[in-house]
Amino acid sequence: MNAKLGWVPGVLVSVALAAVALELAAWPFFKEQLHFGALLLVILLGMAWRLVLPVPVWALPGIELAKKPILRWAVAGLGLRLTLGEIAAIGMPSLVVVSVSTLVALLAGWWLARALGLSKDLGALLGVGGAICGASAIVAADTVVQARKEDSAMAIGVITLLGTLGILIYPEIGMLMGLSDFNYGVWAGASLHETAQVVAAGDSMSPQAKEVATVVKLVRICWLAPIVFWLGYQARKTAQNQTSVNAKKVSLVPWFLVMFVVFATVSSLEILPEEGFLAVSYWNTGFKWLMCVGMAGVGLQTNLRELLCAGPRPVLVGALQWILLSGVSLAAIYWII
Repeated sequence: MNAKLGWVPGVLVSVALAAVALELAAWPFFKEQLHFGALLLVILLGMAWRLVLPVPVWALPGIELAKKPILRWAVAGLGLRLTLGEIAAIGMPSLVVVSVSTLVALLAGWWLARALGLSKDLGALLGVGGAICGASAIVAADTVVQARKEDSAMAIGVITLLGTLGILIYPEIGMLMGLSDFNYGVWAGASLHETAQVVAAGDSMSPQAKEVATVVKLVRICWLAPIVFWLGYQARKTAQNQTSVNAKKVSLVPWFLVMFVVFATVSSLEILPEEGFLAVSYWNTGFKWLMCVGMAGVGLQTNLRELLCAGPRPVLVGALQWILLSGVSLAAIYWII
């Protein structure tokens, strides 16, 4: 095959895994009973492949392409889901709750990771993933942190595991505490990890709770850009202070975050039509596909045996951070709203 097209086979492998994962995610068993989304499933499929069979050499260039530029475009596309109108609709008290709890959880996650002896890179990814938006935040942060692929896969696995548990227990806790639909939606949106998990947990309470939880979750996603910008700035400073030829090269302003802001602006201005080929729904579907293709690349480059050797500490860090985030956001709801 032409060297310039050497990436094609690996991308096709990633696309095939993404298609299988999206199909499985629509099955009632995964959607309604296990609450496994396509992103988790595609990572598991890739990891299972890697566990059973070696990844063919001819597929490696395309898998690397899926894991990096394709996945970064998918993260940038999250901006299309944000509008200033939706953010304003939930009110200033709710904005304060989600912002304060997010920042507290972020700092606490980083401190816990350091206190329990995790690597700096793994701690950074766990902290961002648990505080903001799960796998998408981990992928975005990893573009500047440049951690080992095992670290990024471990962080995604831990965050997804905990968020899935949250889908099951949040509705029960909400009903036990007598939370209103609005307050429950704020709580779920402010403290669960993945957007799909937030939607599932909200829907288990009521349609209004689901709507509020989704908007609050999108507000948390707004923190993605400034926090990753800050991580990039810190990584660049560290790289400049290193004299080794192997020092990481980090862009001060990651291009995909610039595009994230651009897409969020386009969404807020409502430039895209509601119908037709350029409808925003088609764009969101396309970016969802890109996210799944990119996550397939992550899974195919992850060695499960190496993950198991990491021990229980990453799970403990993620769990403690989540408990703190859940508690702080719930207390803030009672105090502020």
